[in-house]
Amino acid sequence: MPEDSPKPIALTDRERIILQGVARGMTSPQIAAELSLSPETIKWHRKRLLTKFSAATSAEMILKAVESKIL
Repeated sequence: MPEDSPKPIALTDRERIILQGVARGMTSPQIAAELSLSPETIKWHRKRLLTKFSAATSAEMILKAVESKIL
């Protein structure tokens, strides 16, 4: 029986932009200022990204994004 391949992670355009900011080492307030959004909105997106990547930390999320060729 063939193994199920992992389901690709679907990201919105906004999530991709925020993920790129995190990968560049930016804080939530820095990303918020760049995108003219509130830091709370960025924190919400970051939590969603962590969930989508099944990651406990931003570093783990970035690693999984690189491995998945999303970054």
